Amino acid sequence: MCSSSSGNSSSMKRRGAEEREKDAKKQKLLDELGESWLPYLTPKDDGFHQLWKTKYTKLVLRTAEKIPKEVHEEVQEAFLTLQKHACFFQDLVMIKGKDFVTPVSWILIGNPGCTYKYLNTRLFTVPWPMEGYEINYSHPEISKACKALIRLNDYLHRETIQALQEQNLAKTKEMEDSPVTDRHRDYATSITEMRSSPQDQSPSHVPKNDCTSLKERTSYNLSLLNYMDPQQMPFLKQEPYFGMGKMAVSWHHDENLVERSTVAVYSYSCEGPEEQKECDPALDGRDPAVWHVGLKVAWDVKNPGLAVPLYQGDSYFMLDDLNMTHQHCVLAGLQPRFSSTHRVAECSQGTLPYILGQCNIALQNLCADTDLRSLTLKSLDVGDIKRVEEIHNEVEFEWLRQFWFQGKRYRKCTDWWDKPMAMLEEFWRKMELMTSLLLCKVRKGEQVEEQRSGRIGGLLPLLVQRQELRQEWLARCHSQLAQNLPEDEKPECHPYWQKVMPVCHFHSIWKT
Repeated sequence: MCSSSSGNSSSMKRRGAEEREKDAKKQKLLDELGESWLPYLTPKDDGFHQLWKTKYTKLVLRTAEKIPKEVHEEVQEAFLTLQKHACFFQDLVMIKGKDFVTPVSWILIGNPGCTYKYLNTRLFTVPWPMEGYEINYSHPEISKACKALIRLNDYLHRETIQALQEQNLAKTKEMEDSPVTDRHRDYATSITEMRSSPQDQSPSHVPKNDCTSLKERTSYNLSLLNYMDPQQMPFLKQEPYFGMGKMAVSWHHDENLVERSTVAVYSYSCEGPEEQKECDPALDGRDPAVWHVGLKVAWDVKNPGLAVPLYQGDSYFMLDDLNMTHQHCVLAGLQPRFSSTHRVAECSQGTLPYILGQCNIALQNLCADTDLRSLTLKSLDVGDIKRVEEIHNEVEFEWLRQFWFQGKRYRKCTDWWDKPMAMLEEFWRKMELMTSLLLCKVRKGEQVEEQRSGRIGGLLPLLVQRQELRQEWLARCHSQLAQNLPEDEKPECHPYWQKVMPVCHFHSIWKT
């Protein structure tokens, strides 16, 4: 997420470069493999636990029997409630310039006003109940489900702290058992201090080389809930490197997270006649009837992969930097599966207070007399007008069009976003006015030629980008894939724009 149009442009270029690099690495890996598979281990293989201990030590599994019964009951009921009320949606995402419908259905639940962006799509949280926020849910059962999920969030947060402290304890013991320098001894001491004060997670209790505090890396601010029924998806991709079978989610790193933050996942695969509590030793590789999480060292051919079975109610944690150094996938079983993936999303530029603050910055450049009969721009400095137009693009393409491209889906759960989106649209209309005022000023030609050229040079790329993005969103909204979506999920090309408005319209639009 970027704070400006130029930021958006550079971000898009960066993402494009990252995609090309990823494709090159993938092709290189496939070329090295040829017709062969990389090895991977499951629990029935002799070296499975040793491999986990040495190469995947930051993956922690909490089996269902270690999780309180009331947690299972509340969360599983919440999943089924949200499904009953049709709150899970497939997204229309853009990958390499083409739209695709995701095989997995999602709903994002989390802190009010937070968003989460993946594959150029911004999801908006259905807010879970938090003190200080008034949230109207469309049904009491949805309210109850959201309460259960924030309680799950609190439970997973506590478990994450415990898992990190256990790993730090093990690391400290290893260091104490081997010769260490003074620097290493200081590091071990700071770990011990953190472990001895579990209630105090301030930065002073974090190792000196930790760039982010333990609390910041474990305080989950949202959860991406998934639902998938493999029987309804006959065209799932085969895992390409290890021959692990069909994938529900391909190999990836989770995006848009606070650096070195943990990802915690609660998994609930529905029971059925095919479900097995233990892998059949007669099967070669992982049991295709059972859901698994697959892990591999990123772009590595030396270390075997890992396929960990996930039974009903199991949870797993990808601690610290595991999400950065390794890739993971989800291997489909036979039965439908829900999951709740709790994350510390990097939201510094993805919250409602942030974008409202950006709007206020932009509108400071608009000056109106007391009766609103005369509107002028306070500054025509190139830096000032560029900043306003960058925010203008950010509001339109990172928020308004993203929200309305997802149709009216959020109203199935809550009306919480209605007022914020109306407010953002009103700010957007005022910024449209500011653009018109600026164009009128530039057209008058009353400026020094050097000033005029500078203003045009600063403004033109942003207006060109705005027009191109509007046409792109318009095309996406009217694509065949979009039109095939259910009525309340069909994208809306909103807000409506028109050509530069006559000055006589400024006063009436400003009042609205």
